[in-house]
Amino acid sequence: MMSEQQCDSLFHGRTAVLATQHRKEQVIAPLLQELGVQVVVPTIDTDQFGTFTRDIKRPGNQLSAARLKAEAALQLTGADLALASEGSFGMHPAIPFLPYSRELVVLIDRAHDLEIVGEALSTETNFSHIQVTRLEEAHTFAQQVGFPAHGLVVMAAPAAAPADILKGITAAADLTAAVIQMLDQFGQAHLETDMRAMHNPTRMKVIAQATENLIQKIRSCCPHCGCPGLDAVEQETGLPCAWCGSPTHLTLATRYACKKCSFQQRVLFPHRQEKADPAQCNYCNP
Repeated sequence: MMSEQQCDSLFHGRTAVLATQHRKEQVIAPLLQELGVQVVVPTIDTDQFGTFTRDIKRPGNQLSAARLKAEAALQLTGADLALASEGSFGMHPAIPFLPYSRELVVLIDRAHDLEIVGEALSTETNFSHIQVTRLEEAHTFAQQVGFPAHGLVVMAAPAAAPADILKGITAAADLTAAVIQMLDQFGQAHLETDMRAMHNPTRMKVIAQATENLIQKIRSCCPHCGCPGLDAVEQETGLPCAWCGSPTHLTLATRYACKKCSFQQRVLFPHRQEKADPAQCNYCNP
């Protein structure tokens, strides 16, 4: 069985190419130094794999888009270690009207035939949009979403043509000019938070969390073959209620699996909680 240090040794002294044009290296590179990995950023157009403003559709799902970015960086540079990240934003699956983000950071290691994915889920996001017909409405919205530290996008409508999309707005004068342009041409303006990392410090923090999760997974080695990346593949619900013992929707056990061999492990009480709060029980608190 490999120790944490031995898992790290697979990456120590190596160079990883990071597929980004949105300055994600600012948060990813310092964290990867913990593994002794130097991160370099090649010149690559990652917008070809989809944009948040929908003018270029993302091919496949979030994970496949991140893979495509990393693989493009490998092909471009001839390197054997690559990183890429991809974010998605929407409403929380369980709490209506609460904005929610999911960040993935993918590591592809061709030298060891490995793919490891770090993930962070967060409600800390300024993801939002609004349709306005007056300039004052636009400036009010801007204040609410953290402008100018967080950038804005202004367009004619949610399905606007690329020529009618103005991105990376970080100055009040530019915001005013963009909104007036749309109001004059179309009688309305659609504003969105610019979710590109370099214009969204809140998102950068979540990308850092996903990178930290990636490092944790790299340091989680299979007890059987020593491969890094032992990962949770299933959450088993049924944690018993502290009052009546009935199973609840909370996690009772987690099943881990190795990416290389057939090793699997079921771990009871992964959150170090052996009984559920009765408030979470459908019998005690219907």
